Amino acid sequence: MVSSHIRRRHSVSPATSQRPRQAGAFRQPLGRIHVLRAAIAIADVEGLDAVSMRRLAVDLGVGPMSLYRHVANKDDLVTQMADEVFGESELPDPGPPGWRAKLELVAHQQWELCRRHLWLPRAVSFTRPALVPNMMAHTEWILRALDGLELPLTTRIREALTLHGLVATVALSMAAEIESEQETGVTLDGWLLAQQKRANQTLDSGRFPLLATIPTETASDLNGLFEYGLARHLDGFATLVEGHA
Repeated sequence: MVSSHIRRRHSVSPATSQRPRQAGAFRQPLGRIHVLRAAIAIADVEGLDAVSMRRLAVDLGVGPMSLYRHVANKDDLVTQMADEVFGESELPDPGPPGWRAKLELVAHQQWELCRRHLWLPRAVSFTRPALVPNMMAHTEWILRALDGLELPLTTRIREALTLHGLVATVALSMAAEIESEQETGVTLDGWLLAQQKRANQTLDSGRFPLLATIPTETASDLNGLFEYGLARHLDGFATLVEGHA
């Protein structure tokens, strides 16, 4: 079940979170990393929507204007947060032999980042990519992994984006489930139990004989869904590579 595969995030309101420091109580000089780590901590616990310049200033015990020396606005803050998180992932050089093993490695590293930071998929744009070093390093690493396959650069960059899209799509479902549990107070196991009678009536009707044989936990096993999707995607990409050999 989903609830057995991911770390649960606790809902904490600003009123009940860590007591704010008095302005000026931040004894060490406020630096960019301090700002980003504080923002990431808020997002990890309460979600991306809870992050604001005012809230961040309260948690750091500084005036809101002091934050603008480090980030231009909230959009820039979120971008820098995502880049800081991507920096947690160390990509080996040169990595395992073979393009497939390399793509499996980077996809699993991004999946683990999304599991630790459920807000991360929402912070990365495909149409307006951020020119920040840690995220760019992931893309560059994938392009190098595909170097020598005689594929056009357009194909290689699309593969890099598609691979991340696969990770992000499943990760968004994972984040949505946690948010639903927080908002309703009902776990996925509890929701499935409440739906069981209706589900049995529908499946026992005989209209859906194949669906009736599927174990209940299959659809909610997001880790299994990610692994399946990654394997089948790479199978397809291998066919493309063989066609260019």
